[in-house]
Amino acid sequence: MKKYVCEVCGYVYDPALGDPDSGIEPGTAFDDIPDDWVCPLCGVGKDDFVLVD
Repeated sequence: MKKYVCEVCGYVYDPALGDPDSGIEPGTAFDDIPDDWVCPLCGVGKDDFVLVD
């Protein structure tokens, strides 16, 4: 699965880890995260994340 990075703070969303503190289970693809999810470090939305090459 593909990783995405927050352009604001550099947080990397890794699907293998998910974001358990926000209720996102490990194995959840970025595209499957609810649209109202926000970066756990800086609070911006999914629109501020870009695919890691």
